[in-house]
This record gives sequence, C-alpha cells and structure tokens, in this order.
Amino acid sequence: MTTDPHAGHDHSGHHDDPTFYRSPRDAAAAPAEKLAYVATFARPADKPDGIAVVDVDPGSASYGSVIGFTELTYSGDELHHFGWNACSSALCPGGGHDHGDRRYLIVPGLRSSRIYVLDTKDAPAQPEIVKVLGPDELGKRANYSRPHTVHCGPGGLFVSCLGGGSEDGPGGVALLDHNTFEVTGQWEADRGDQYLAYDVWWHIMHDVAITSEWGTPSMIEDGIVPDLLLGRKYGHRLHFWDMKTRTNIQTIDLGDQHQMALELRPAHNPDKTYGFVGVVISVEDLSSSIWLWHQGDDGRWEAQKVISIPAVPADPDDLPPALKPFSAVPPLVTDLALSVDDQRLYVSCWGTGEMKAYDVSDPFHPRETGSVHIGGIVAREAHPARPDQPLAGGPQMVEVSRDSKRVYFTNSLYGAWDEQFYPDGVGAWMAKLDVADDGSISFDERFFVEGDAFRGRRTHQVRLQGGDASSDSYCYPPD
Repeated sequence: MTTDPHAGHDHSGHHDDPTFYRSPRDAAAAPAEKLAYVATFARPADKPDGIAVVDVDPGSASYGSVIGFTELTYSGDELHHFGWNACSSALCPGGGHDHGDRRYLIVPGLRSSRIYVLDTKDAPAQPEIVKVLGPDELGKRANYSRPHTVHCGPGGLFVSCLGGGSEDGPGGVALLDHNTFEVTGQWEADRGDQYLAYDVWWHIMHDVAITSEWGTPSMIEDGIVPDLLLGRKYGHRLHFWDMKTRTNIQTIDLGDQHQMALELRPAHNPDKTYGFVGVVISVEDLSSSIWLWHQGDDGRWEAQKVISIPAVPADPDDLPPALKPFSAVPPLVTDLALSVDDQRLYVSCWGTGEMKAYDVSDPFHPRETGSVHIGGIVAREAHPARPDQPLAGGPQMVEVSRDSKRVYFTNSLYGAWDEQFYPDGVGAWMAKLDVADDGSISFDERFFVEGDAFRGRRTHQVRLQGGDASSDSYCYPPD
C-alpha cells in the first residue's frame, strides 16, 4: 500500500494540536484520555494482528469495552511496541522537531519487519491503515530488521530494531521521515562496540540519547535460550550517545549477571538528567532489579541499582519445565512506567503476577507505596471483577495517564516466551488501577477487558489518546 498518508495535510510547521504540552505540568492538567489503543497479536499467526480500541471514559455506557478493532493487512507480524507519529517535543526549540499533529499510530511487526501507519483523525475508534512499509524497507534503507520501539524525535521518527538487515545484528535505530513515513536511513554514525539493541530514549534538551540491550532475533524469537542466559550472553549494558553527532560517547556495563536491560524511562522534567532501566533477571539469584542512570558532577554517566525484587520459592511440581530446576518463580520485570510528574514508578513483575508502585520523588531512594497481584506463573490470582477465574500471564505492558491517576496494563510478553512460562496458555486481558494520593494502588473493578473482546488475539502495548507517560518528551520544566 503506497497511498500518501498526508495528502491534503498542512505541514507548515505551525502546531495547533491541543495534545502538545510545553511541560509535564501542562500535560497533567489536560483533559483525561477517553480511548486506549491496544496492540493485539495472533499466536499462532492464523489471522492478522490488530489494534483494539478500548473505551476508557468512566462516564460512557461502553466503558471498559472494545469499541473498535482495526485488523491489519497481513499475518505473522506479531505486534509488540508502537507509538505516535508526534508528541510534545514538537514544541522544543532548536529546529528539527516538526512532527505534524498527533494523529498517526506507527505500528511495527516485530517478527515480520513490516511497519503500518494508522490514521486516527477521522474515526478515532476505528483507525484506518493508510500506509504499509514492506519487510524489505528497513533492510534496504537502514540495514536493520525486527522493528521494536517507536518514538517521535528530532530529525525523524526513531525506530529501534533488534536485527541487522542481512545478518542477525547489530541492532540499532532506524529513522523514518516525519511526513512521508519512509525509511530514511540508519541513525548511528559511530556505534563503537554496541551490537545488541532494545529500547531508545533521550534527554532531549541535553542532546543525549540512551539505548539498552535485549538480544538479536535468533536469541529471542523462540524463547529464552538457557545456554545464552546462563552464559550471560543477553544484553546488560547501557549506551549513551551524542544526538548531534550520533556517536556512542559512553557505555555502562551493569554486570553480565544482570541479564536483559530493557525498558528505559528518563525523567520527564527536561532539566533533569536521570532515568530508570529495568533488568529482567539475575542469573545469580533470579531476582529482578531497577537501576538509576544519572550524570555525575564530572559530566560522565553513572548507574546504580536502586530496587531489587527477589524470586519467590515454589514447588517444582507447580513450575513450567524452564523453571523446575530452580524451585522458584523469578519476578521477571519486563516493563516499567514513570509518571509524568516523575513522582511514581510502576513496575511489572510478569512472573510472580504483581504490579508494584514506588515513590521515586528521591530517585536514589525509591520507596514502595503499593502493590496488587493478578495472574502469575504459580499464583494465578483472579481479578476482583472475576474472583473465581484464575488468570494466566501477569502485569506486563504498563501505561500511565498524563495526570498520573490511572494505570493500564496487559498480560502478554512475547509469543514464544508466553509459551515457555505459561505453557497451558496465557490468555488475553487488560486491567486498570486507580492511584490514591498516598501512592497506593487498587483495581478499578468496573474495568476488566478479556478473552473474546480481543477476537482471539493476545494483548500487548497500550497507547492512550492524546499521549501518555511513556510516549512524550517535554521542552520546559514543570515550574
């Protein structure tokens, strides 16, 4: 499909999109989201994946229901992460930040290397596919494959990719044109010894980018490879980049026992130079951890562990084959979200079936303020709306509203990994938490979307109408 998604659209550089906010405080004061867009994928790939549209307006008669569904064109994509074409960084000074309106969803297929562009403007509850980039586009123009994370940014849309074009690696960042969504090339000018890739984010007003590491396609597509895990071959480093020269300026190794350094969550306050990264598992004790990166007085970047979440002992008879030798359930922290006001951090423990909330107003000393349990490899905790229904999967992809009062999450990680840890089936569901003033969290018992609502697909990332805590960069501090 080669139609121009921007036909008749104004690209004068004038930004009147009301969902662009100069500061985190402006974003928090904006009207609440009414729709959530949820990536759903078919496993096995017996039908196309899709974007489900969920009503999240508590005053609506269809609250907590799927009210729209856009089925994609092809099968076998395995949707994972996706993002908006534009965000509040469009308001940043310095040029190169002209993104148009927050209108299009850029949706990569992690297995297929295909990228879809969906227009939400005319029918927000039924996005229209207006462009599809074929699986050869990333390889031909950027020498990458397996697109993963999408962020609007300076000079283009940044798409992190796990694989190389014709080889397994290195992975890195491809750029898409803001207006045409065509692949324009590879972002990195000098990657140093960076080879593994996963997430990309930045301190945009400081012209510093950060990337993290998971693995190449062969390391992840059929599940965790025990020899690679125990051999400490998965990613465990953070890379810092000069955004102007696109050069890797520093690499921090968290220690090779800390396998899979995944999600990056920088401070939203553009004056601050710190952020959090989650580590899935330690091969020494099966714990998960959260690390804080920050800039030292000498300008060098540093990282330190600020949260450790231990594994939970379990009867081997209750465990899937991959975990039986360890007699324990690892937390498997696979996602985290930092509230727009930088005060709360939410951590998904997909293995133990727990969502944890932390006060991170002092980022060096997080303080746990609440938790809920749902699903879990052994626990199979029910949702309060279905108290007699054991659930598989656990808190996985998590998203926070702009005002930091609502937390949404889904339960599937990645097809092959779902089957390793939940061999009897992972199901499909989405839940919502309400956040109290003291930081405690509780289920919204009116909101539980499951099963048939997603048309036989599993659920993954959530994006909120008008932006959310994980998809925006701001140009000005709160005050």
